[in-house]
This record gives sequence, C-alpha cells and structure tokens, in this order.
Amino acid sequence: MAQINQTLPTIKVTLNDVSYYIDLYDNPIAYRWVEALKKVLKNNLVLEKNYCFLGFADSKRDIDYLVKEINDAITKINAFTFNPPYPKLKHFTNEDFQYSVVLGLRLKHEGTNFLHRYFEELQGPVWNLSTWYKQADNETKYAIRQLNILCHELESWVNAYRKSKYKPEWMRPSQITTFLHAPRYDLHEKDFDLFKQNRYDRELGGVYLHWSQVGKTLYEVFRDEYEVALTGDDDTHNTVPIDKFSLDSNKTLINGVVCSAINHQKFYSGEFDVEWGQSITEKNGFKKDEMDRFRTWLKTTEYSWDDPKLSLGYIKLGQIDLKRSFGTDNFLKIYKILLNNLNISKIEIIDSDNISNEYPYTLDSENWKQIQKDFLKEGYESHSLR
Repeated sequence: MAQINQTLPTIKVTLNDVSYYIDLYDNPIAYRWVEALKKVLKNNLVLEKNYCFLGFADSKRDIDYLVKEINDAITKINAFTFNPPYPKLKHFTNEDFQYSVVLGLRLKHEGTNFLHRYFEELQGPVWNLSTWYKQADNETKYAIRQLNILCHELESWVNAYRKSKYKPEWMRPSQITTFLHAPRYDLHEKDFDLFKQNRYDRELGGVYLHWSQVGKTLYEVFRDEYEVALTGDDDTHNTVPIDKFSLDSNKTLINGVVCSAINHQKFYSGEFDVEWGQSITEKNGFKKDEMDRFRTWLKTTEYSWDDPKLSLGYIKLGQIDLKRSFGTDNFLKIYKILLNNLNISKIEIIDSDNISNEYPYTLDSENWKQIQKDFLKEGYESHSLR
C-alpha cells in the first residue's frame, strides 16, 4: 500500500469558499509530476474550467445546457470547408443521450460513441493530428475540442443524474484538472507497474494521474460494449455475450460505431484528477464482478491483464486530507460543500519555494470562452498548427 511522503510538498487547491490539501505518495512518478505542475503554474497556463467538475447531478451544466453547447460546436464545424471534405455532422437531441424515466434514465452509449468518433476523426491523436484539424481555423479547432470534453461531461452528468434519483450515495462526481497546452512527457518504464498497484480502485479524495491523450482505453471500450452500470448497481443490464465482440489491433465495434483510436496511456503531464465519489475497490462485490468480466473480456480479445504496458488502471499520486479540508470524510456531506464551490480560484505548491497561480475567471464571466480561444491560438501559432 502506498505511503504518504512527508518530504514532498503539499498541494493546496482553493475553491470559492473552501480549500483542500493533497498529500503525495512515495512513488516514482510523484516527484516528476510535482515538477510538471510547477512548470504549469509558473507559465500561467489557462485552467480549463469548463472541463473540471464532472458528475455533479445538481450542476447547472445539465443535459439541456450540454446538448446546446454540442450543437453550437457542430454548427461551427459544419460551416468550415475542409479539403478533403468531412461529412456534415448531425445535430443531437437530449433523447440521443438519455433513456426515458421508464427505462431508468440510463445513458445511451450510441449517441456518445458517435459524438466521440467525430472528435477522434477530426482531431486525431496528439502525436498524429489529422489533416482536417491542421487546416481548420482557430474557431473550428476550438469547436472540435469541445466535442470531446462535452461528450465526457455529458456522460458523467447523465450517469450522475440517474444515480441522484435512485441511489444518490453512489453518484460519481469527480474533478478533471486540465490546462490548455500543458506539456506532456513520456512515462518511464518503472511507472507502468504503478497501474498494476492501484488498478481501478477509486477512493474518495484520491488524486490520480490524468489521461493526457486522445482516444479510448480498453476499459472504456469494455464498459461501452457491456453497457455496465456505473457502480453501486445490482441490476446489470443489456449485457452482450463475449463471443459477440469484435476486436482487432486497430478497431473495435462498439454498439455499431467503429472506434479506431484505442490506445494505452504513455504520457503524463502536470494535470490531475480527483475522485469525489464514495470509495470503490474490488472489496465491493459489484466492482469485483465487473473486474472479473473485464479480465475475461481481455483474454477473449487476446490482451493480458498482467501486461503493464496496457496501462490497465489509474496511477494514484496522493490523497486529500479530507478532515483537514472539509471537517468530515462523509461523501454526501462533502458533496454538498462542493456544490457551492465548483470553481478553482488558486493552486499552490507548499514547499520551501512556494509556487502558486490564481485563476480569476469563472464560467459566469462573459468572456471565458474568448480567454480560452486566445490562449489556444497562441499555442497553435507557436506549434505551426494551421
């Protein structure tokens, strides 16, 4: 079990009216991750606040808001003339993403998979950007980027909203802390064993290495194909027999949508994720059952659960001191505190040479989108991505 390293700095994250404190683990990547975060703060990179607090069922960024944002992005993309042409994207409705109350308000994977495929094709992986993305103007690049982050935010919201109606104690809120144009670095050989140490355990207040690349992991593909209930459910539904799956080295059939961007994590950055939901490990029976199905699926598709290079899991960087930060370690109490604090205003690395950065703009600011577009434009021009 990982131990807190008292020699590493503490990370203090200030929200609107509360701050929380991250204690880092003694593992090989934590040292390099802190250095990467220091560079992000020193360079004043823009915090992507519209892709930050996910899975909060009571957020005003609900399905109505998110579907409108998706369609606005699609309208912008459709207006650009690509060469070679890219087929016009269809607009979506709420019903494309969520089943009715009668069917349990579940997520419709078909809709999100189609949306994510558009993004994968239009942008391409970070190491091989598509021809369409390179020729797009800055407004269109921004719209393409939104397809990805809005897709993931919508998935999280639909799942959280459903849970809020049936099993609120199993909502899965999280925090994705990303920065525009954050530098990426290659994972070291010894880092890959850390995926095996933690696997898919998620602990309340746990801080995890961010997935800083484009594409789907094998675990995400498995969950899409199985339509696995997100956690805390005992009503596994719509499962597909394993022999129905089709997977080769490049593509998989997901509910009728071909996804060609399956890859395994190979980069890290100064970005990080926080788990704000109840702790879930294989000690929970439903999680153990899901992992057993996943391990069987991997065998069927000729992947090995024991291959560290498949990055099967989440690397845990550290743990929030919940009682110091919130005065409690109770999930629902912390959730209620966070609902009034869904905005990061400052990040500080508390060390001998304290480094911090403030993030004054909020999603209530009229110009928050323009702030992002202007910063992305600088990055595009410096990287010659025109």
